[in-house]
Amino acid sequence: MNIYDQSELESLIGYDFKDKNLLKMALTHSSYANEQKINKLGDYERLEFLGDAVLEVVSSEFLFHKYPDLPEGRLTKLRASMVCEPSLAICARDLDLGKYILLGKGEEATGGRDRESITSDVMEAIIGAIFLDGGMEKAKAHINRFILSDLEDKVLFYDSKSTLQEVVQGKLKKEFEYVLNGENGPEHDKEFDVSVFVDGELLGNGKGRTKKAAEQQAAYQALLKLRDKGYVSKKY
Repeated sequence: MNIYDQSELESLIGYDFKDKNLLKMALTHSSYANEQKINKLGDYERLEFLGDAVLEVVSSEFLFHKYPDLPEGRLTKLRASMVCEPSLAICARDLDLGKYILLGKGEEATGGRDRESITSDVMEAIIGAIFLDGGMEKAKAHINRFILSDLEDKVLFYDSKSTLQEVVQGKLKKEFEYVLNGENGPEHDKEFDVSVFVDGELLGNGKGRTKKAAEQQAAYQALLKLRDKGYVSKKY
């Protein structure tokens, strides 16, 4: 990544760093830092730690005010749906964040640029970097814009497998099954392709680094179709 790539990302997120090194650190994976013999503090892990804490505070405040009648248990579940790894990875994909991450050759070769565990960590690291560079209000604005949006869809995705079961077996009184279409990639970096069928009708397809992740994506796609037909309602 060169300085122009970094500037491009700043434009995408709408924040111009005073300390450009903070953004570079937020984008630096430990594999790259080790290859380049950068000091351990030069990767994103400490910023991720900080960003995770900032995200929890901001999302908690957001939900506390937005849903004044919800009990603690529902607020906790809502927060989890917004800040879980898959949700953050979706936010990262919306920004095409993977292309800006600095990776070591080995991590690059095994698909690290698209790995949800990495892209979600970088999302949090960027929050930490913005917090250090511009303070809580700037970090809060970033979180509100890129993470605390499309809440209904995030909750639907988070609960997709259990919700699909409730809707299909409980409301529609039908049967459904997940079918593994195939696996691609080496043993240590597989991608699973799964479809979900309701009474023999294909309703969703998903891909993921694990079979469970692929099933979750397939269930989510099925729920979007069922929601369009009026079978799925809000869960909060």
